[in-house]
Amino acid sequence: MNRRILLLSLTTSAVAATSIATAHAAPDRRDGRRAASPTSRRLQLRHAATGARFSGPYHNGTAVDPVAMAELSIILADTHTGAVRPFDPRAIDILWEVAHQARLDRDELVVLSGYRTPETNAAVDGAGDSQHLRAGALDVYVPSSQLVGVRDAALALQRGGVGVYERRSFVHLDSGPVRRWGDVTPGPAGPAMAQPDDRIARLRQAWAPFRWR
Repeated sequence: MNRRILLLSLTTSAVAATSIATAHAAPDRRDGRRAASPTSRRLQLRHAATGARFSGPYHNGTAVDPVAMAELSIILADTHTGAVRPFDPRAIDILWEVAHQARLDRDELVVLSGYRTPETNAAVDGAGDSQHLRAGALDVYVPSSQLVGVRDAALALQRGGVGVYERRSFVHLDSGPVRRWGDVTPGPAGPAMAQPDDRIARLRQAWAPFRWR
């Protein structure tokens, strides 16, 4: 069987289970006497390291599409080994919401890093408890002209972790505990955030040699 088809089949099964649990856990939001009409959520996404692309809906407004999530999981696979782990739908939702609020939902989003194996994470000097290790984090390239808007949208969500790297032109988004860090200059979201011990500093340089062949 073709390796990609096998991975897609296995990942679809795993994501389907996650999707069902997520859908059941979601609150029933109603507007008066009638439920709000569901709205399809679409993404255009490209992985910078592999060139792999996704374009289309991943969520029908009620639940994630397991097939689309399986495809996203493959696109966001570890770029060194090609290892695939079912990607956390909550992290994809955060990315979609940030892009929507920043009015970038019709643009192609460029992902620098998605899932990482422990070996790849160590090779790029990632944090030992990185959310990338559980396929729950995305590092997204953001042009300097759009960075403040993306930052403000991400912080306003109050969901997961937000790391802003203005000098390196990317934003980290994850579905872990709510926290924030980075080196962005002051703006509407509040005072500048203090930069922590920056183990991610060499990531962009380190990603270049890693290509899924």
